[in-house]
Amino acid sequence: MKKELNFWKMLKIQPAIYSILFLFIFSLNELYADIRKPNPEIKPREVIEIQLNALMRNDSPEKDSGIIQTWFFAHPNNQRVTGPIERFKNMIKTDSYSMLLNHKNYEIVEVYKSKGVSTFEVTIMDKDKKYYKFKWQVEKYEVDGFLKNCWLTTAVSQPIPMGSSI
Repeated sequence: MKKELNFWKMLKIQPAIYSILFLFIFSLNELYADIRKPNPEIKPREVIEIQLNALMRNDSPEKDSGIIQTWFFAHPNNQRVTGPIERFKNMIKTDSYSMLLNHKNYEIVEVYKSKGVSTFEVTIMDKDKKYYKFKWQVEKYEVDGFLKNCWLTTAVSQPIPMGSSI
């Protein structure tokens, strides 16, 4: 009899549990709806543009969505070293990379290209109108799976301060 009562109680609770799970999954989908996902059609330079444009408006549409967008285009080897995502967020907010957040503009110049690797010199003007230069490297992911043939960021150098704007 007791097992039967527990069964009926469980049936009453189940809709609430499913509703909560549905709302949680739906909210995750909403959070990542604006995030561009890697695909083989995106060129090396575009990967960096996607990341820099996202970091330029880091908290739009949600807090740290620019960092999350940048994470999506990080090579799995890069993610292993800099992740998980919360650790990556904290790293971007340190003095080494915080100038990327909400920067004013950027310039990208390709300095090396091979079949599977492209290296760029990226100059940004931060929100305080100071210039910084980075070496930004992307590689084509060759392992089977959903990232195969996608260009992803493997390395971003420490910034080199270049001075202030007039």
